[in-house]
Amino acid sequence: MRDHLHGENTPHPHSDVWTGRATNRVQWLLALVGAACMALGIELAVDSAWTSGVAPLVMAVVGCIAAGLLVLFGTLAFVHVALRVDEEHLEVRCGHIGVPRRRIPLSQVAGATYISHVTPRHWGGWGYRWRPEKGTAVVVRRGEGVELELWDGHTFTITVDDAEAAVRVIEARLRPTKPGAPAH
Repeated sequence: MRDHLHGENTPHPHSDVWTGRATNRVQWLLALVGAACMALGIELAVDSAWTSGVAPLVMAVVGCIAAGLLVLFGTLAFVHVALRVDEEHLEVRCGHIGVPRRRIPLSQVAGATYISHVTPRHWGGWGYRWRPEKGTAVVVRRGEGVELELWDGHTFTITVDDAEAAVRVIEARLRPTKPGAPAH
């Protein structure tokens, strides 16, 4: 994992962009399972000697290809997560094409907390998760993460390497009062 502040020598410390990511290499194994299901479906379609009729063959081929695509794309979407924090926003992008993506204005963030141990089990698995009692999360592996407390009372958790640095950067850029609240 590499995190870097771009423009470290500039006179405005808040003009920097912090980036971080977390990767789960186990997801590649699941992607291979998805590719194998697709290959099986294609093999059945091309080299089938089924004598029991066309309907069972079509169901097997479509089932294998659909399951393979679902597993392949579902896992590749969460092989890694990238976190980017600039002056005004925090952006979370998943997978190689950056979808799903969530962009949160820092004006909506009340605080950030370092979480030393986030696990997929706490959230019901890998991926983009929502639990009514916990909030929303992007979990690609077990380990450290950032929990954002939003002004609307919700939380958003992201697994990311060097989460302590992310929290420091986010906290340094937050406004001390709720948006729309009178300043004292």
